[in-house]
Amino acid sequence: MVAFSQVPRARACFFHVERANRENAARYGASRPAADGWCMMRAKPPELHLLASERKLLLALGDLLVLNAAFFAGLMVRSGFVPGLKNLWAHAYWFVLLSLVWLVVAQLFDAYDLAKAANAVRSMATAGGAVLLTDAVYLLIPFVTPTLPQRRLALFLFPLLAVAGVTIWRGLYATVLVQPAFRRRALIVGAGWSGQTLTRAIAETGDGPSGVNRGTAYEIVGFIDDDPAKAGTEVAGIPVLGDRHDLVRLVTEREADLVIVAITHSQAIHAGLFQAILDCREMGVPVTTMATLYEQLTGQVPVEHAGKDLHVVTPLSQSAGHRSYLGFRRLADIMLGVAGCAVTAAMIPLVWLVNRLTSPGDVLYRQTRVGRAGKPFTLVKFRSMVPGAEEDIGVVWARKNDPRITPLGRLFRKARLDELPQFWNVLKGEMSLIGPRPERPELVEKLAREIPFYRVRHAVRPGITGWAQVKYDYGGSVEDALIKLRYDLYYIKHEGPYLDLLIVLKTIQVILGMGGR
Repeated sequence: MVAFSQVPRARACFFHVERANRENAARYGASRPAADGWCMMRAKPPELHLLASERKLLLALGDLLVLNAAFFAGLMVRSGFVPGLKNLWAHAYWFVLLSLVWLVVAQLFDAYDLAKAANAVRSMATAGGAVLLTDAVYLLIPFVTPTLPQRRLALFLFPLLAVAGVTIWRGLYATVLVQPAFRRRALIVGAGWSGQTLTRAIAETGDGPSGVNRGTAYEIVGFIDDDPAKAGTEVAGIPVLGDRHDLVRLVTEREADLVIVAITHSQAIHAGLFQAILDCREMGVPVTTMATLYEQLTGQVPVEHAGKDLHVVTPLSQSAGHRSYLGFRRLADIMLGVAGCAVTAAMIPLVWLVNRLTSPGDVLYRQTRVGRAGKPFTLVKFRSMVPGAEEDIGVVWARKNDPRITPLGRLFRKARLDELPQFWNVLKGEMSLIGPRPERPELVEKLAREIPFYRVRHAVRPGITGWAQVKYDYGGSVEDALIKLRYDLYYIKHEGPYLDLLIVLKTIQVILGMGGR
């Protein structure tokens, strides 16, 4: 018996299967088995799959619920009775502060990386470490948190309950929500470069076999492609199941709940394929594009897939509050620029003394870089290489373990302290705290010739740190520059307070871990 809410979808499913039967009969004759109308005869089970954003929200809500429950239990044991609602409401800020501390620390530990969260051992270890640091920070905050208890049992009960509760919850998530019932079954339209790139991205960001992403729970059930040479073959380990005439039928037969269009030149899409995609949408099956899903999975913009579609690589419109955000951000840059310049000035005597003993030469290093709108400016850094490092070899890519780096420069680079003088560039308005790293004019000319849309990164002010810097380890080739451009364009498309805060937290993580170049 079909549920009332499922009747429209069942009717649509029956209509399209019958039409697919007629088309297949006309093309292949009676020798090819026709799809039956089984989807109208039984109700489709509830759709349990979750979007990536929904999984992150579920993880966060579970973490916060368990963490606050452990804190509440600790208060109960400490006070010996259940606090009344009035008393709890008066101290609600305790729980709010605990939640905020957790959300910050969790970002430092990458606790909401869905690929890590899908692995029980990694997720439990990561969450356990994040809980311990959260508890330590929270208990050491004075005045706005409860006073420390006198008894050791009461002091350690909250951390013990929090670690146990969060790790158990993470283990349950990693065990239950990666099961096939929660995966999104997707058909990819297009088995060319774009489709293969997306399949690789799913495999690389997941923790499962080819075509399956345990983290975000995507399962690629097959390709649709009109190229006769690909029919019946496997591409990137995924079967090519048919062409545009088979799309509607295969969506039904394979129980696909997502259609991904991976065609670079979308303007040239065949009219029949376009109609088949619309038919799938009419059936209630969501349709997305390779570029959209690739961004969600990797935090990068697939510039090679963009073709001439500007909306893939850059926002064509901004929200009403975007100008206000830019104004507040410039104000924050000015305040940070003043503070950064003060710290830089205080460090100059010490840096001069150490350089005098180990590598005599100028304290500061000045270099021409390309800024917003392609305008050159003079970037200032603490000198980290021997004087005249490029006199003989000219402009070259920086590289790891570069022999030209001074002993102090190596330490400064790892902690990113060599970037401190750039707060002067921030104060002057040539740079921002966050944005794409500015490149040298010689390299910009070379990269702009070889990489599409490279100059789009000059649409915003360059930054001391950025999305590419916290997401990608090192860049020393054109291939690395392409990957970093994908990250930079993602930031330009999605710049806002949340992404800025995330970059700041990840930059702190890099600095504390001495992860600079």
